[in-house]
Amino acid sequence: MEWADEGLSAEVLPQPSNGGERKPDDSAISSDALKPSENLGQQHAFPGRFLWLVAALLVLSLAATLITRQIQQTRSANRAMLIKSLAVLPLENLSGDPAQEYFADGMTDEVITMLAKNPSLRVISRTSVMQYKKVHRPLREIAQELGVDGILEGSVGRFGNRVHVTAQLIHAASDTHIWAESFDRDLSDMGSLQNELAQTIARQVGAMTSASAKPEKRINPEAHDAYLLGRYYWFAGEYEKSGPYFQKAIDLQPDYAAAWSGLADHYAARAVSGGSRPEDVMPQGEIAAKKALALDDSLAEVHNSIAAIYLFYRWNWEAAERESARAIELNPGLAEPHRLRSYVLSAFNRMDEALQEQRKAMELDPFAEPDELGWTLIRARRFDAALDEARIRTEAQPGNADLHDLLSAAYYYKGMEKESEQESERALTLAGEKEVAAAEQRAFRRGGSQAVLEWNLNLYQQRAAQKYVTPTRLAGCYGQLKLKEETLRHLEQAYVEHAPNMVWLQNVPEFDFVHYDPRYRAIVKKMGLPPAF
Repeated sequence: MEWADEGLSAEVLPQPSNGGERKPDDSAISSDALKPSENLGQQHAFPGRFLWLVAALLVLSLAATLITRQIQQTRSANRAMLIKSLAVLPLENLSGDPAQEYFADGMTDEVITMLAKNPSLRVISRTSVMQYKKVHRPLREIAQELGVDGILEGSVGRFGNRVHVTAQLIHAASDTHIWAESFDRDLSDMGSLQNELAQTIARQVGAMTSASAKPEKRINPEAHDAYLLGRYYWFAGEYEKSGPYFQKAIDLQPDYAAAWSGLADHYAARAVSGGSRPEDVMPQGEIAAKKALALDDSLAEVHNSIAAIYLFYRWNWEAAERESARAIELNPGLAEPHRLRSYVLSAFNRMDEALQEQRKAMELDPFAEPDELGWTLIRARRFDAALDEARIRTEAQPGNADLHDLLSAAYYYKGMEKESEQESERALTLAGEKEVAAAEQRAFRRGGSQAVLEWNLNLYQQRAAQKYVTPTRLAGCYGQLKLKEETLRHLEQAYVEHAPNMVWLQNVPEFDFVHYDPRYRAIVKKMGLPPAF
């Protein structure tokens, strides 16, 4: 090796003589050819240099180990900070005008919708995050309650024809700010702003991004404003109040597909909630849904709207299944299409799949319709599981009247009459109907569950004399009392009216006792439902 030559003197090598060669001769090297000091120095030269080399290699090895360990720790930390689930907290209204809260809420909803299109990112839906509006709590606690590892928070302010948005992405467990940015746009350019924001966030969390296949449509700012107001009231359950705002958005911009979809949802919700006769609202809902689909078939909301019309009004089961599946394909992160698809599958008696879709909807939006999974379990006749589900949900949200109503039903189907009555009274009280709750309590004390069922039927008969009450509600009351003739008569009337809740005709336990009656089976056949008997 080259470094070995440096440790030897040329004097110790045999030297050629007269240009010739001679064989090595030990006698040619005298005892004093080298001085003692020189000999000692050369003996120590090789080991010294070797030790320095070994030390250098050890230092390099140690440094490499430390660098490798740091890289591994960095990678591990990065893996720990990966965001696979996200909650978009309600954007703060910076305009200074309380009347602009709907705009901030609408922007929050639209950002959620854009982010939910990403199949590799679970995004909590609107209803669940809205409970944290103006609630100042540690982000880590909020993330734990919603079951997410990332939080997006920010603010929005509308000033004249301009909008200013700030946003910051936080890894909740470590309280680490991953990204922050602000955006300024013209109000007519809101579509591109929301798309840019969603794409940027997706890149920050390492999720897949997909550019829109077509440019974002520019929406008239006044039309967009009216649409946001419509959705604001629709989400609040004020369906009738939402309609005029959707219509205003359409009047301002007739090719606004989302506004047509909102108008369809306005009409459908009025019928499904039982507040309006189906024939008074569903035809207009169908027109609006088909118009939305013709304008833009790339929106999941549009396909969900038409799926609802096919399911609850037309009873076109195959079309409802196709459109609900398409809505999920276009935006798998929205909870509502999963919930609607569960209804479709229930009508087909595919209860395992229906439950799976309800669980997915619950995962995406745990605080929206928290009773729906329990009702689906009841429709599947899984009463023990329904009772467990109702208890868990009620403990988590003790002030939710719908959950106490579910718990009352679960107790009822289990034959636990006293517990059922207690929960029914709690539900009525929480709903603000204290007088009704007191009257029901008096009926129970007088004659137990039978007296309550009779009192309940009488209550709905009185209401029906004053306003519209869906015949499925009255059929259920008669069914609980096992009054066969009246039950069948109201089911036949519900069929004539195309009452939306008839989609659960074979799933409601109250009707089990008439399953073998020819009149009941005739209704099932005319509706085109696959028989469950």
